[in-house]
Amino acid sequence: MPDIAGLGTQALLITFAGAAIVIALFGTQMARIADILADRTGLGEALVGAVLLGAGTSISGIVTSISTAANGAPELAASNALGGIAAQTMFLALADVFYRKVNLEHAAASAVNLGQATILIILTVLPIMAVMTPEFSIWAIHPVSPVLVAVYLIGLHNAHRIKLEPMWQPRQTEHTRCEDEEEEQDARSTFMLASSFGGLLLVVGICGYVVGESGLELSGRLGISQGVVGALGTAVVTSLPELVTTIAAVRQGALQLAIGGIIGGNMFDALFLSASDIAYREGSLYHALSDRVVFWMALVGLMTAILLMGLLRRERQGPAGIGWESVLLISLWLGAATMQIALG
Repeated sequence: MPDIAGLGTQALLITFAGAAIVIALFGTQMARIADILADRTGLGEALVGAVLLGAGTSISGIVTSISTAANGAPELAASNALGGIAAQTMFLALADVFYRKVNLEHAAASAVNLGQATILIILTVLPIMAVMTPEFSIWAIHPVSPVLVAVYLIGLHNAHRIKLEPMWQPRQTEHTRCEDEEEEQDARSTFMLASSFGGLLLVVGICGYVVGESGLELSGRLGISQGVVGALGTAVVTSLPELVTTIAAVRQGALQLAIGGIIGGNMFDALFLSASDIAYREGSLYHALSDRVVFWMALVGLMTAILLMGLLRRERQGPAGIGWESVLLISLWLGAATMQIALG
C-alpha cells in the first residue's frame, strides 16, 4: 500500500474522493450481481441482502473500521460503523422520494424485513449496554463482541425460517410488489457471476482501506474530530454503493432489493463494532468511545424503530407523497449531522 500519510493535503483529498468514486461504481455492480444470485439460488433478496449483498457492499466500510481501530482510532472506527447504518437507513427515505406510486414501505411488504429490522435494534442496543457496564475484556476483547456475531447468525437463521414458513403475511394490495416480479436475467453463468463478485469485492476492499487511512490523516490535519469524520465522512463514502443501488432498484421497481438490502446490510454493518474491538489492542473498544458515538448508537436504534413502524403501518401516502417515517428519518439524520458539525 502507498504511504498515505506522506501525501500532501490536496493529494490526500483527491485520493479520498477517487476511492469514493470507485466504491460507488464497483459497489453498484456488486449489488446487481447479488440481486441476480438471489433469484438463482432461491434464497430471496431480503436474505441475500443480509449475507452476500450486506457483506459485499459493506466490505469497504468494515476495512475502514478495522484499519482505523488497529491504528488506535476507536472513535473513528465505531462512528464509521454507526454513521454508515444511520446514513443507509436515511437512504431508504430518499428512495421513497423516487417511488411516486405509493409509500415505499407500503409497496415492499415483507415479513423477513420485519424480522431483520427487529434483530438490528437488538444489535444496536447491545453495544450501548456494553458502554454502560464496568470495563472488562478477555484478551482485550469485550464479551459483547462475540455476542453480536451470535445474534447476527441467529437473525439470519430466523430470517430463513420466516421465508420458508412465514407465520405472518402482509395484506396484498394493488400496490404491493413481490420478489417474483423483480427477477433480472443475465447470460453469464453462476460461476462467472460469483467470480466477478469476488474481483469487485477485492477492489472495493482496497478502496475501503484507502478511505479509512486518508480519513484518519485528514482528521488530524484539518482539526476535525474523529467522530465527525467517521459518522459523516468515511461512513457516507463507504455507504455510496447502497445509495446508488437503492435508488436505482426503486426506480426499476425492485423494491424488495431496496429495503431488504439496506436492512440486511445494516445488520452486517453492526458487526463492524465486533471486528473493530478485535483490531483495537488497547482494551475494550466500547470503553474508549465518547458520548458522541453513544449518541449515534441511540440514533441508529431510533431510526430503525421508526422504519419498523413504517413497515408495519404501511401508510399509502404521506406528506409530499412519501410516508411519515421517511420525513422523520430524513429530519433525524439532517438534525444529527448538523449538530455534530456544530460541535466540531
